[in-house]
Amino acid sequence: MKLLQRSLVARIIASLLAISAMALVSIAVTMGVAGSSQGDAAAINLAGSLRMNSYQLVAALQRYDRAPAPERRARVEAIADHFGERLDGPELTDALPEADDHELQAQYRRLKARWQDQLAPRVTAALDGQAVAIAPLNRELEGLVDEIDRLVTLLEQNSEAKIRLLSALQILFLALTAVVVAIALYDIRYNLVRPLHQLVVLAREAGRRNFGYRTRLAGSDELALLGRTLDTMAAELGASYAELEERVSRKQQELARSNEAMQILHDGSRALYGGGNDLCASAAPMLRRLESLLGIGPIGLSLHDPFDQREVPILATHSRNRPTYCRDHDCHACLIDPQPLELSENGESECLLLPVSVGETLLGTLEVWHPTAEPLTDSTRRLLYALTDQLATAVYLQRRIEEEQQVTLMNERTIIARELHDSLAQSLSYLKMQVARLERMQAKEMPRETQAPVFDELRGGLDSAYRQLRELLTTFRLRLDGPGLQSALRETTLEFGERLGFQVELFFDVPPHLLNPNEEIHVLQVVREALANVHKHAQAHWAAVTVRFAQARLRVMIEDDGIGLEDDGSPPMHYGLVIMRDRAETLGGEFQVRNRDAGGTLVAIEFPPQTARLIAQQPAAEQPLTLHSANRDPAG
Repeated sequence: MKLLQRSLVARIIASLLAISAMALVSIAVTMGVAGSSQGDAAAINLAGSLRMNSYQLVAALQRYDRAPAPERRARVEAIADHFGERLDGPELTDALPEADDHELQAQYRRLKARWQDQLAPRVTAALDGQAVAIAPLNRELEGLVDEIDRLVTLLEQNSEAKIRLLSALQILFLALTAVVVAIALYDIRYNLVRPLHQLVVLAREAGRRNFGYRTRLAGSDELALLGRTLDTMAAELGASYAELEERVSRKQQELARSNEAMQILHDGSRALYGGGNDLCASAAPMLRRLESLLGIGPIGLSLHDPFDQREVPILATHSRNRPTYCRDHDCHACLIDPQPLELSENGESECLLLPVSVGETLLGTLEVWHPTAEPLTDSTRRLLYALTDQLATAVYLQRRIEEEQQVTLMNERTIIARELHDSLAQSLSYLKMQVARLERMQAKEMPRETQAPVFDELRGGLDSAYRQLRELLTTFRLRLDGPGLQSALRETTLEFGERLGFQVELFFDVPPHLLNPNEEIHVLQVVREALANVHKHAQAHWAAVTVRFAQARLRVMIEDDGIGLEDDGSPPMHYGLVIMRDRAETLGGEFQVRNRDAGGTLVAIEFPPQTARLIAQQPAAEQPLTLHSANRDPAG
């Protein structure tokens, strides 16, 4: 009972089970009553036919008594036997109640006794030759018929009683079912439908952001518990929603300020990355705008000197004095509005030191002052981190550009020195040895015919040195004035096509902006050197230059259909091939020269290009350091 009081689901299930149980019992009772009524109609028909058999038996006895004959005797015997068989047959006895004291059982016994004691003996006596008394026989026949009529009447009454019982049971179960259904509907209406309606109203009002509606459901079932829970949740949601609205309002203001700060950083980045090494003119206006927007300042920037491991202050907003290192006395970036900021009423402030670093490389520190009573929010800290990243990127980029320029300059000087040594210097050394040989021959006063070959060698050496000098000058004057490497290669193939007397084919499949200028110069010089060798030695009628990028590597091939190399495994390594091999090693790649399968020579270099991505930023390992200072003058 307690479960039914506490659970609506249990009550609904109990109602359904009760209705189902009554339906099952009603079906079982109906099937039982119908089963017990089976054969009642046959028994009534059989009992009614016994009257006809009795009349047939008396008539047959009278005919036999007036004119005895064997066939009439057989007819009487057959009717008597048939009457007795039907009287004792299962069609009649099975329809009788099993109780011996039942009225039908008593009437059946009386009927059977009258047949066995009165009518059956007379039939036997008549068949034995005795005379048949018509009047007594008719009286006994009427008595038997009366007994049969009473049996039929009792059978009909018994069958009607079963039908009335079945109707009464159906009405009873129908009434009980109606009562259970009415109780269930009442319970569903007041404990399910109404609470659900109130819960739906609560949900709709909550969807409209009206958290003041309450269901106030009473009871201990599931919906009442759910209603009380939702009432509590609505109250909590109302309080949370009000708090969230206030927080959203604050966040909107903070977001608007952050967006404006990001715009300042964006605008400042253009000047920062385009201003060269002049951080004063590019960074100072951006720092002042951030101070005014975020309510912080002053801000100071110091760069780390890797040689003597010290911090060199290079920029300070709201500074009273010009920095001691300052080299431009016409610059007033640090002296604009020299009055120190009033950070708080009592002058207490804190300093936040942020590392200006790229990866693990410390480039400097950013000093940010703010009032002690107003701690920096997370969004402000993120903006300051973004500011330090921008400053670190600008400083690091400038340093890398200077380093790259120095490295490029040194590499070019090394290449020039190597090429001069491997070409012109060797030729001049050879000429010097020939001059010494000629001096010895003149000292010995040898004939002019003996000295003539030496003069020829000197003349040929001077021509070769002059030709090498012109090639080196052409190489050193080479520039990439066009839009890129493809344009320079096209001009080079046109130039050597005119020298060779046929068109040099060019196949170029490289994404734009893949190579840096240093790599483009090396590739162009390798192509020119290889085409120069084709012009001098190959005796070719076809040549092609292929530049293709695949699988993160750049492959450059120069082919011709000339005479090829004498020894494919060990090509002649004159100074041109040596220079090309050195260029390939400088690019971090591989150099190859061999005979083509179809005839001619193949010169190829393959290397992974270095994209122009100078900076790979990583989270700074250093954590910002907060300094506490009381009554400190920021400008001091």
